Amino acid sequence: MEIVHVSAECYPMAKAGGLGDVVGALPKYQNELGHVAKVVMPMYRTKFLYDNEWELVHEGGQVLGNHWFKYSVIKEKTGKLGFDLYLVDINGVLDREKIYGYDDDAERFISFQLAVCDWLSRWQDKPDIIHCHDHQAGFIPFFCKYVHAFRHQLADIPTIFTIHNGQYQGQFSWDKYYMIPAYDTVNWGYLDWNNLINPMASAVKCAWKVTTVSPNYMEELRQSAAGLEALFEYERGKCSGIINGIDTEVWNPATDPFLLKGYDATTVTAGKAAHKAELTKQFGLDPKKPLISFIGRLVDEKAADLLPEGISQSVYQYGGKASFLILGSGNPYVEAALVDMNKTLKGYVNTYIGYSESLSHLIYAGSDFLLMPSRVEPCGLNQLYALRYGTVPMVRNVGGLKDTVIDYGAPGGFGITMEQSSVGDIAYAVGRAIDLYDNKPAQFKKIREKMMGINHSWTSSAQKYLELYESVL
Repeated sequence: MEIVHVSAECYPMAKAGGLGDVVGALPKYQNELGHVAKVVMPMYRTKFLYDNEWELVHEGGQVLGNHWFKYSVIKEKTGKLGFDLYLVDINGVLDREKIYGYDDDAERFISFQLAVCDWLSRWQDKPDIIHCHDHQAGFIPFFCKYVHAFRHQLADIPTIFTIHNGQYQGQFSWDKYYMIPAYDTVNWGYLDWNNLINPMASAVKCAWKVTTVSPNYMEELRQSAAGLEALFEYERGKCSGIINGIDTEVWNPATDPFLLKGYDATTVTAGKAAHKAELTKQFGLDPKKPLISFIGRLVDEKAADLLPEGISQSVYQYGGKASFLILGSGNPYVEAALVDMNKTLKGYVNTYIGYSESLSHLIYAGSDFLLMPSRVEPCGLNQLYALRYGTVPMVRNVGGLKDTVIDYGAPGGFGITMEQSSVGDIAYAVGRAIDLYDNKPAQFKKIREKMMGINHSWTSSAQKYLELYESVL
């Protein structure tokens, strides 16, 4: 079958989080399983755009309100990503460096979706599935079914909608109703939620099937979904959770080009020791102590606001028996508090504000533990990367973290779990990590080897998506 993925992100073209990783990997694995999967996304002005060769495949025009705009579609020439990547360009709208964060984001992504639907409606051979990712592609199921310009060509193509984060829904006032293309107004309810136009709610109502990126997160959305709880309860019959995979070619400690030297489950002890030595040297930490790291956005969802106090309490409570390293950016107050700790707890804590792909790989390889005390975690990829690199995940039992990490105190366990996102739970988990590292070296070694043998590749998850597609064809 032929699948078209529509997304605001796709690694390595543009990535802000897990969405980019998923859309950059899932189509490749679907192609390897014998299907034809493609990705369509906006043409941001990123390094990947300028470093690669493209060909023009389509030009067209559409209307946003009273404004007529032209768009073009280009395709990456070589197929180097393992799937065809198409970029939609709209001058003055999508030709920017950043993915999100502009005042006109609603207009930008509606324009993008209009261009995608217009282009698809002109295909001689239509795709079998249109797979939309998060609210930036959330209007496409509605456009395909109900918009006059597209419904005759696209209404019979099944649409799948995947929620990567239900907290971000893209809603805006009905004052901007003019941005929605012409449709029978009797269907206005498919756009509305709580008197706002809500693209995520619209997608949940209109898509043929709805998925989230872990089974447990789908259950949680019925209790906590930023106002959409009742909708997820009502539509539960077409909703399911499919755990994300990871690209095991990109995330492979044996071949990772960002590492000093490759290692596998049989050489994990020496391999991690070498990378830990490099990391601790760079950041002024003690290589003899367990290294506990955090990688991610410094936002409340990740419980990053708890890190300064949680780490400080752990340092004092356990006499500085562990080292801490943070890589991330976000809340400026959290950033400032963590940077201040570089001075007040020098030698115990260090922080790199920003993001570095190469450094993140080095941290996964060189850390003993990865801290994820998240309040919300739809799937989480970091814990899967950590497992792949022999780094013990320290996670809160929430969302996909609950689906993928078993506490080492339970049969078959290999991680450290927390029940709450709190300073106390973080400190208690740190204490358990120190105890495991210092007092149970044989068990720690077995856990490392076990983690590295767990298969979280995309092959299994990609097959589950294909089975979902087949159920609606």
